[in-house]
Amino acid sequence: QVYLVESGGGLVQAGGSLRLSCAASGRTFSSYAMAWFRQVPGKERDLVAAITWNTGRTWYAESMKGQFTISGDVPKNTVYLQMNSLKPEDTAVYYCAATQRQVLVPTRRENYDYWGQGTQVTVSS
Repeated sequence: QVYLVESGGGLVQAGGSLRLSCAASGRTFSSYAMAWFRQVPGKERDLVAAITWNTGRTWYAESMKGQFTISGDVPKNTVYLQMNSLKPEDTAVYYCAATQRQVLVPTRRENYDYWGQGTQVTVSS
């Protein structure tokens, strides 16, 4: 069994920053790609950012380029999301995801087989 455990969410004022972490644990697990998605009530779970470990290539949702940065520690099977200049509209539950499938462009929910439980990020105005 593989577990993804997120941490780092919370309440922050607009303009502030947060850093989310997600660590994969359980049986020996080596992911091909990891990503962050976010979801607000009544809406789809959307990609925030993704990274593939073999190339270090990253993808971002267009609206989040320059504001969020995804990075990771491969030996620790951990992915991070640095979120800066947060706005109230960034309020959502943020989910970590991982896949072992070698997807060329791993930006869709369907690309991922493992999910964390989600961490709430609330940005107050």
